[in-house]
Amino acid sequence: MDESPRRSSTGLIFGKFLPPHRGHVFLVERGRAEVAELTVAVCSLAREPIPGELRFQWMRELCPGARVVHVTDENPSYPHEHEAFWQIWAETLLRAMGGRPPDVLFTSETYGDEMARRLGARHVLVDLQRVQVPIAASAIRTDPMLNWGFIPDCVRSYYLRRVVLIGSECTGKSTLAADLAAHYGTACAPEYGRIFVDAKAAPLVAADVDAIARGQIAGEEALARGANRILIQDTDLISTVVYSRHYFGGCPAWVESAARERLAQLYLLHHPDVPWVPDGLQRDRGDRREEMHGLFREALEDLGARYVDVMGGWEERRARAVRAVDGLLAEPPSA
Repeated sequence: MDESPRRSSTGLIFGKFLPPHRGHVFLVERGRAEVAELTVAVCSLAREPIPGELRFQWMRELCPGARVVHVTDENPSYPHEHEAFWQIWAETLLRAMGGRPPDVLFTSETYGDEMARRLGARHVLVDLQRVQVPIAASAIRTDPMLNWGFIPDCVRSYYLRRVVLIGSECTGKSTLAADLAAHYGTACAPEYGRIFVDAKAAPLVAADVDAIARGQIAGEEALARGANRILIQDTDLISTVVYSRHYFGGCPAWVESAARERLAQLYLLHHPDVPWVPDGLQRDRGDRREEMHGLFREALEDLGARYVDVMGGWEERRARAVRAVDGLLAEPPSA
């Protein structure tokens, strides 16, 4: 074991990165500073909760200048699981290096001593006690909300919880969305359909649905990385589906599929029990809000979405929303 910096030609870092965190970034930065060529091996098993391909893509983004490879060998995870544990892993890592042993193995674990010996490499042990970056991947998996600051931006969208305000028009969605975003110190994704209508300055036609859906997705994803634990959304693709079906008799299949795949963790369904206020080129009329409200509720239930009714006066609506979002944030992760 050696912690002294010596410039060498090749280095190796390997791990599950389940998920990648700022401690991993610190380790990679140390490796890049000490060797001319650094290989980062993302080792995944099919049964693990976060897909290996996703972790591989994250590490590629987090390791500019390094060679990142994805190792999918179904190797044992611990020495007691197989008598040839060290030999199996040494062979796997040598293949990841293209058959050439690394000069240096960088780890933050004591097992690096034995693995480095097997590889014929020098071991550099980095931040074993987690003093520089006090985090472990298991802590993030257990409580990502508590450990949000240790999650890199590109990984945050995986753990981000999305809250969508939905319902018929003129029920206070946009106002409450902005209020919630300020309350939780996070981003608010606007309704792209409204932006599209204002820019077009003419009634919508069926051909506009595709562009509205793509714009909605792009806007949400652009804000997701900068969001703080939750992303507040002033509607999502479910609204696109509801309005497309209602006004044009159907909806593009890919939009319906995407709406299901992108289902948020919580929907705040706004009731039409507040005054109607005309506002530009709206899709609804005041006398159609109850009808549209029923369509939104039906769509949420058909998709199996989790929703909370938001009704009453403005203060009551806000209080209901805050209670629901606080409850969501207090829940453990689903995976």
